[in-house]
Amino acid sequence: MILDLSDDALEYGRQAQHAFESAGGDRLVEQAEADPASREALVGPVLDGLGAWDLDPRDDADTLEAAAALCRSAGYWALPYPLADRLARPGDLDADGLVVVGGPRPAAPLAGIELRWAAVDLDGHRAMVTGRGPTGPGFVTELELTPAGDGPARDVALALVLPCWTLLGMLDRAIALTVSHVSLRKQFGQTLSSFQGVQFQLTDAEVERSGVDILAKHALWSIATDQPHTVDDALALRLAAIEAADVVFRVCHQLHGAAGFCDETTLSWLSRYSQPLRRLPFGLSSTREHLTRSAGRRGLSGLFA
Repeated sequence: MILDLSDDALEYGRQAQHAFESAGGDRLVEQAEADPASREALVGPVLDGLGAWDLDPRDDADTLEAAAALCRSAGYWALPYPLADRLARPGDLDADGLVVVGGPRPAAPLAGIELRWAAVDLDGHRAMVTGRGPTGPGFVTELELTPAGDGPARDVALALVLPCWTLLGMLDRAIALTVSHVSLRKQFGQTLSSFQGVQFQLTDAEVERSGVDILAKHALWSIATDQPHTVDDALALRLAAIEAADVVFRVCHQLHGAAGFCDETTLSWLSRYSQPLRRLPFGLSSTREHLTRSAGRRGLSGLFA
């Protein structure tokens, strides 16, 4: 098991990150929030230029890694587009994207993207999105669904794992912004980064982020090699990603102080637009419950089986 992305995937991710920055970077999410219907016009041409829709993560491991690297770069800039959901599109349905849903009121951050969407629950029951409710915070809208038969477990795993790579990109950026902030700000004649308390907090955040990094790569390997319990691995990744996001954003907000909650601060936008990824299709407690029910007494197979 090689828990590193290929050089080609890493380079693709770097080029995508530069492309998103050149297209507007942090301004993209601000513009999209002002006019959700502009999301496709703002981001679509950049993704077309990167050849995003030529990627089919089900083809082979290299393409799957490229898709993951692209999602991570999108998360770094809080790209206002459901990229991971589009890359997870099913191969046997007439749909442009796939979202995982759960609970009595299924929802997803699809507002302003007028495409054909499919949905799937953890049991593999699929549906087509036939209607959407009003737009809420984070471009979230409730979905009206029409059943469309069952699908393979790999669909569920892919649609759970790729959004976690987007969230991982957000954690990358949150820590990078905070390291820069505490390296510049001074208190009592010293930079904040020189205080042990600050160093300990950043270390805690980085440990959480790096743990998600490893689990995200393991989940990709599980999908690429068609492991029998790939959905369990995807749920374990989601659980770790949500827990890490809670720690990372708490630490980063604390070290930014009150400014971290102001729209003038990039961290505020990152934190706000991480919420749909952390809460949909289900939050921390529900993710833990689903994983416990699925893995049961058997436990997880994987790195420490």
